[in-house]
Amino acid sequence: MRAARYHEYGGTETLTVEDAPDPLPGPGEIRIRVAAASVNPVDWKVRGGAVREVFPVDLPAVPGRDAVGVVDLIGEGVDGVRLADRVFGLGGVTGATAELAVLSAWAPAPANWTDEQAAGAGLASVTALSGLKALGPLAGRTLLVEGAAGGVGGAAVEIALAQGATVIGTASERNHAFLASLGAVPVTYGAGLAERLTGLAPNGVDLVLDAAGSGSLADLVEIAGASSRVVTVADYQNAERLGVHMANAVNDSGFLTEAGELGAQGRYTPRIEQTYPLDEIAQAHAHSERGHVRGKIVVLI
Repeated sequence: MRAARYHEYGGTETLTVEDAPDPLPGPGEIRIRVAAASVNPVDWKVRGGAVREVFPVDLPAVPGRDAVGVVDLIGEGVDGVRLADRVFGLGGVTGATAELAVLSAWAPAPANWTDEQAAGAGLASVTALSGLKALGPLAGRTLLVEGAAGGVGGAAVEIALAQGATVIGTASERNHAFLASLGAVPVTYGAGLAERLTGLAPNGVDLVLDAAGSGSLADLVEIAGASSRVVTVADYQNAERLGVHMANAVNDSGFLTEAGELGAQGRYTPRIEQTYPLDEIAQAHAHSERGHVRGKIVVLI
């Protein structure tokens, strides 16, 4: 198969597209013929070696964690999926940006999602759902999403709205119209946020999801009134110090199914900033590393 790979830790110059061995699914796994895979910040952090203590990989490695495609091989003990089914989902920390990928969690891809949208949904939706579920019931609550214009933040906005929350989302001013189109009340992040929220949420903010990891966690705790009302999916460094729950992405087929069902209902649509062909994997990673991405970056296989 053709795959993006890197043979050593480093920058985007380590990425190449080459022939690689076909992966085989183990028990409880499936293999898909990939149509598209997404680029997530964890991909270039792993590639660069910054998180090798937490996410060690065997080199050479294929970047990417989530993808969409049709099932072409089914591992032992797997039920409920058939060959040629179109699914989206997650594999290991690496392995998705290739013609063939092994998934350990998956769900049917909604017919109304393009391949690009389905590719961008896997990691973003399970991360958002992990954080939202840790906050408890959302119906009738006012939720502040820090970093609402990114892939995880945008997913959290739409999923929380579907669950009956009023959502306020922080983003730069250039993304305010985008957030409004999702159904959130936009507000500029940074210094003075608490004062700006006074007019937007006169009764206060009930809950906060930090999807940015920008160092604002202490301020978010003060806005919420208690660390127990804040969850972060991005700020590992400050969560323990402040007593804030850290929600991690999990390869959970139930979460993926929930996201897919919302997608089929038109209540969650992954937003795509830009797509790249496989041969431009280095440019796709560079785009992600520059930050301030609105939605997701997707590689077409």
